[in-house]
Amino acid sequence: MIGLHRAACAVGTMLGLASCQTVAADAASGQTIMQQVDLLITGGAIYDGSGGDAVSANLAIDDGEIIAIFDHDSPNYRGVSTIDARGLVVAPGFIDPHTHATSDLASNDEMRRANLPFAHQGVTTVVIGNDGFGDTNIAELASRTAQMGVGTNVAFLAGFGPIREAVLGTANRAPTSTELTQMKAAMRSAMCDGAWGLSTGLYYVPQNYAKTDEVIALAKIAGEFGGYYDTHMRDESTYNITVSGAVQETIEIGVQAALPVHIAHIKALGPEVWGHSSKMIAAIEEARSDGLRVTADQYPWAASGTRISNALVPRWALEGGLARLRERLSVEEEAKRIRNGMIAGLERRGGADRLLITAPLGGIDIVTGITLADIAKTEEREPVDSAIAILKQGDARLASFNMNEADIAAFAVQDWVVTGSDGSTGHPRKYASFPKAYRDLVKKEGMPLARFIRRSSGKTAEIIGLTDRGYLKPGYAADVVVFDPEEFAPVASYQNPRELSVGVRHLLVNGALAIKDGRYTGALSGKPLLKQSPASITACD
Repeated sequence: MIGLHRAACAVGTMLGLASCQTVAADAASGQTIMQQVDLLITGGAIYDGSGGDAVSANLAIDDGEIIAIFDHDSPNYRGVSTIDARGLVVAPGFIDPHTHATSDLASNDEMRRANLPFAHQGVTTVVIGNDGFGDTNIAELASRTAQMGVGTNVAFLAGFGPIREAVLGTANRAPTSTELTQMKAAMRSAMCDGAWGLSTGLYYVPQNYAKTDEVIALAKIAGEFGGYYDTHMRDESTYNITVSGAVQETIEIGVQAALPVHIAHIKALGPEVWGHSSKMIAAIEEARSDGLRVTADQYPWAASGTRISNALVPRWALEGGLARLRERLSVEEEAKRIRNGMIAGLERRGGADRLLITAPLGGIDIVTGITLADIAKTEEREPVDSAIAILKQGDARLASFNMNEADIAAFAVQDWVVTGSDGSTGHPRKYASFPKAYRDLVKKEGMPLARFIRRSSGKTAEIIGLTDRGYLKPGYAADVVVFDPEEFAPVASYQNPRELSVGVRHLLVNGALAIKDGRYTGALSGKPLLKQSPASITACD
């Protein structure tokens, strides 16, 4: 019956609307036979993820798939369960292209695997492996995900960092031809296992030791499989090649490797580059006009999330990790050089009063919720010396208030920018990025709701390469968010970053209710999403 039903409802009008009057009729009586489905969502304002206007209609879901979007006057379906969505928005589940949810999804703690910080934002799919940190053993990750159960779907990126470190360790040098061949083989293996592309964090040690041509060599492999290149660029400020130079490097990688490029958490970080959004946008628009697909994601916060070591310490001083840094700090001349570099880092970040301590790292005992400037004042020493004292014992997470509102707004309105969280511990972006973007862009700035939903679902699906999610269409996976447009809002703050967002009434992941009436149901219906391409069929056997 389901097969007949699906075939009959495949014909529809705009947005998949179908009266389905020909679904099944009793030959003798001429009466339409009601088709039973798992769930009906009725009466809501349906946005399909394409950017088109809302339609007041009903949604039929069965066996984890969307069966039809149909008129209220076409009573051809009977739901085992029904959700009354009157006054609510019904949209494709949001897709977060940049998260740090790996440890949560691999945890033995079921509540962590439920991925509730994202689910309560309306997110049904997360990408992991960003910033070049992704494990390349995709098959093992996917198997574990499927066996243990997770609350959201998860897509995987292959990390440049692990690939490089497996061959070169943390050495600051270029690979030999033999070593590069090994790195390319690891990249190919990850793509064969179902990775969606290559991720880099060229700002971070030891990834930033790689020259552009080394990255291009691996990006070409991703491109051969129809994947994309996702990057935390080499510079978002004036650390080395400047943010404008980093955009040009990203574009060069895309052109030379012949694949789409995606810029993670696009920003102009620090007073020295405030206003550079116009240059960055112009460069990206030119590349797009030349035929390169360039996109970006953005979180709606004026503060980035980082660590003291990443924010302030010169890159050369981090070769060998924090242990080696501490050794260098014990040598007078090196300590002086590091201190001077950290002073420059503080200036680049706009001063110690812009660096909020959010969490200790490495077992250090440190007060949180205050700035580095506050700590220095209490200790009666220079901020740089307070930072060095912390690094000698451990490290600390920071909320770094280094972005300009005009730059944030300039990026937000670009058609090639989508919503992303960069969700990580100690920053409210993990719990509240999508509802905050909704409040900022839709409620405050007047962005059409249809456009916000597209930049949070359908457009992101296209960037990643997902072909059965991101839209409300017959035959697509039933990843659906139902939210109250008046109540959808962030609760988390910099002082209290672990507060769940509000306003999501219902959330379906692969047709199962993960959130019902605003509460987690206990369902772990997420799936590992693996890329399959013609290249993988022929090249991976």
